[in-house]
This record gives sequence, structure tokens and C-alpha cells, in this order.
Amino acid sequence: MTFKPIIATAAMLALPLLVGAATDNLVAYPDGYRHWTHVKSMVIHPEHGLADPFEGIHHVYANADALAGLKSGQYVAGATLVFDLLHQDSGDAAIQEGNRKFIGVMEYDEERFADTGGWGFEAFAGDSKTERVVKDGGASCFACHQAVEKDKYVFSKYRN
Repeated sequence: MTFKPIIATAAMLALPLLVGAATDNLVAYPDGYRHWTHVKSMVIHPEHGLADPFEGIHHVYANADALAGLKSGQYVAGATLVFDLLHQDSGDAAIQEGNRKFIGVMEYDEERFADTGGWGFEAFAGDSKTERVVKDGGASCFACHQAVEKDKYVFSKYRN
């Protein structure tokens, strides 16, 4: 009796489980985020310490769970914040939005992202919904966000 067919069948059945396990810690592209609550906007100029890579116009959006978290200071699984970063075009005494540099995404889930304060971090290049920028599992993002640990690692504040 040969075990090759049994092993091959077991491997085929296990593959979806292995792929799922490998993607559990990925943060998904936040479709529809521009319809969420706009939390704030700001501009980082070239002389700012974080200009590389954050120079430009920033818009921050929160889904309903993240908005509740901004108000209460407590976040639940699924709370998501989006940081939409655009090039800034200056001219005619005005600063206007240019092309998108990337969108940064923070998704809260204490269990999935235990190593980074409960937050998963990702960035998607330009207008892509698939080209991921974060290559270290969010460790570098989290290193910066540790400066606001008292605020659950969130820089943005709720404002009436």
C-alpha cells in the first residue's frame, strides 16, 4: 500500500488553512474609506523631520468603530483609521492636492496584532489596492506610534 495519494490529498486539504494563516496578519485595503468620517487634515513641509516619506497633504479617515474609539479612548476589533497621503502642488498662492503617494491603514485587533499594541499597519502605494509598502509586519510603524502609547498608539484626536 502506498501513502503518496493520502499525503498528496492531505497536503491539498491543508493548503487553504496554511494560506489563511499566512494572511491573517495582513491588513486589507479599506474600500470606501473616503465615505468614512474625516477626522483631520494637515500638511507636512519639506523641512519637517518626517518629510521623508511623509511630506505632503494628509487626510485621516475613521470608520464607525474607530470614531467611537477616538471619542472613548477604547478600540474594538475592526476599528480602522486611514491616512491618505497626497503630494502637494504649490502655485498661484495656493497648495493643492497632487497625486496620491500612498494610503496608510491602521486596523485594530488585539489578538491578531498583539506584537504591535493591537494595531495592524499597512500602506498601499499610489492608487493601488494591492501594492503593499510595509515589509516588516508593521514594526517600523509601531516604533513611531509608541510615542503615543497613552492614546492607544493613535496620533489623531477627536474634535467636535
